[in-house]
Amino acid sequence: MPDPGLPAHTWRPTDVDPRLEKRAERQIAAMFIAAMLSAVLFVVAYFTLDIGDNWTTFAGMGASTIALGLTLGTSLLLIGIGIIHLARKLMADAEMVEMRHPAASPVEDREATVKALQDGIEESGIGRRPLVRNTMIGAVGVLGLPAVVLLRDLAPGDALDTSKLAHTIWEPGMRLVRDVVGTPILASEIEMGDLINAAPEAMFPTEENGYPELEGAEEQAEKAKGAIIIVRMNPDDLTPATRPDKWTVDGIICYSKICTHVGCPISLYERTTHHVLCPCHQSTFDLADGAKVVFGPAARPLPQLPLAVDDEGYLVAQSDFNEPIGASYWEREKHK
Repeated sequence: MPDPGLPAHTWRPTDVDPRLEKRAERQIAAMFIAAMLSAVLFVVAYFTLDIGDNWTTFAGMGASTIALGLTLGTSLLLIGIGIIHLARKLMADAEMVEMRHPAASPVEDREATVKALQDGIEESGIGRRPLVRNTMIGAVGVLGLPAVVLLRDLAPGDALDTSKLAHTIWEPGMRLVRDVVGTPILASEIEMGDLINAAPEAMFPTEENGYPELEGAEEQAEKAKGAIIIVRMNPDDLTPATRPDKWTVDGIICYSKICTHVGCPISLYERTTHHVLCPCHQSTFDLADGAKVVFGPAARPLPQLPLAVDDEGYLVAQSDFNEPIGASYWEREKHK
């Protein structure tokens, strides 16, 4: 079959009319500028619209939800449409035929690909169209503002108050209770080699203990920060790093349940070696030796909770953890 060749090239209006080319530039730049404004409005809506208790204010959704969705969606949409129009109206428009080639390209082909990429950048006209280039860069750059705001919102409470990361709900005299059920733990009930997942008594408020009721994000944050593991081992196996003379009770020792690598919960315990393993990245801690790291990417031991017993024989905390719990953060050393 003879090669029919390519049909005659059809020039676009922007290729032959400088006036239409300039108009297309202005249209594309306007989309990018509007995308910037929409991203800024996202941040404004985030800080000005209150969620409150009555969140079903419009079509079953809150004003904050609608505003954030519309502004962020509009910004992304305008950037996409602007790039599409740039490709369709202003970038080089030429037909080409590319023959099939093996999957593994030789060095010459890779060099040719890099050159083609450079030629494509030159043909796109970005270098000689500063208005389009600068507004596109600005639109993509300003889009980072919503990302910063959303990342900031991942922290509990006031994300700018880093002191909240350094302290937990534990306080002197607070009982250790079993996780989920909330029953206090008698020191005499813990068998040798037992590992118990536990929590602060304040997470189970009653009229008897008098702790205030926590709700929402505050409850979840305090529950995550206050999680602990309790282990009983032979007191002779404990090293001075565990403070056996002041912080343990008859071989009962308590540590934070949160791994110091990236904050995963840990409880995989090997009784014979006293090692506890984090299932996420295999960081291993020696609970008999101050929970020091013996393997894996974690850089710090697990924080220890000083223990005592009350008049009824229940385990209680002497204080908060001996250092901030969880993964490292930018101002951790200041709050130690």
